[in-house]
Amino acid sequence: MPRIVLVIAFGLVMFVFSGCQTSHQVELKPVEIKPIHITVDVNVRVQKSLNDLLDEIEE
Repeated sequence: MPRIVLVIAFGLVMFVFSGCQTSHQVELKPVEIKPIHITVDVNVRVQKSLNDLLDEIEE
């Protein structure tokens, strides 16, 4: 009888501690932030202003 109790106790201990051997790894990769290049075409505005100025000079 005591031998069966020891076997059952040993089995329970092994069952409880068998889950402690797992390991998890989380990989954190660095976030890459690239600059954004924006080109604004202002030639139309300059051309209109220049035309207005030249029209005033001609008058």
